[in-house]
Amino acid sequence: MNGAIAVQDLSVTIAGKAILSGIDLEVVPGEVVGLLGPNGSGKSTLLRAISGLLPMAGGLINLDGVDVETSSRRAIARKCAVLSQDHATDIELSVLEVVLLGRIPHHRRTGDGAEGLALAAESLRKTGASQLAERAFPTLSGGERQRVLLARALCQQPHVMLLDEPTNHLDVAHQLSLLELVRSLGVTTVVALHDLTLASTYCDRVALLRNGRLEAFGTPREVLTVGLIQDVYSVDCDLLTHPRTGRPIVALTHRPPRNTVADASTLNPVRTQ
Repeated sequence: MNGAIAVQDLSVTIAGKAILSGIDLEVVPGEVVGLLGPNGSGKSTLLRAISGLLPMAGGLINLDGVDVETSSRRAIARKCAVLSQDHATDIELSVLEVVLLGRIPHHRRTGDGAEGLALAAESLRKTGASQLAERAFPTLSGGERQRVLLARALCQQPHVMLLDEPTNHLDVAHQLSLLELVRSLGVTTVVALHDLTLASTYCDRVALLRNGRLEAFGTPREVLTVGLIQDVYSVDCDLLTHPRTGRPIVALTHRPPRNTVADASTLNPVRTQ
């Protein structure tokens, strides 16, 4: 079925250093899976490996039952759309032209005529960005750009979307609206997030990474436990329940480093003669 992802015993090595080791992950069609973990845990690397942009040191990745390692870049791009953290903000194209770039994997020229224009218009409509079609891409705000790039991804007609921290640099309203939109699309999505409560709210399941290994994979309630969050993130936390959705809310508290010098008031008083 379209949109299935299977990762088996995946290892990725970059410049002689193991970045991912022994990753097993299965995503079912239509599911939204969140990738969680501290900086450097391997979230972006895993997304790039699934998209075929990074070679594997070992293991297997299948998209719709087809081995990514033996597939061409064009074949992967027909199934898989990627929204990375780094994208050019000075592209001298209109919004419509940027969205039409999503048709390139399907045809050897940009846009593919009336069909491409219709798909681009529909993608802009779904992302609430139709009014931006004639705007120059560099003039857009951060939230507008993310919606346009998501429209470009939809214009690919992908079976799978891989989103690397799409809520970065967005205000709260735009974070919520973007993830609400992603959830409503019905496209298999793997999304890297830092906000644990956002992941709990919008993801069917979450995968927690640490030092390139998979610590836990399951529903937000199964994975986002006090003990695991404290252990992986080195913070103190409390779990609450959202009064409307019933999903976990993660309340974080800073945990001072263990080697912090004691406050002067806690030290033994100096004796005087």
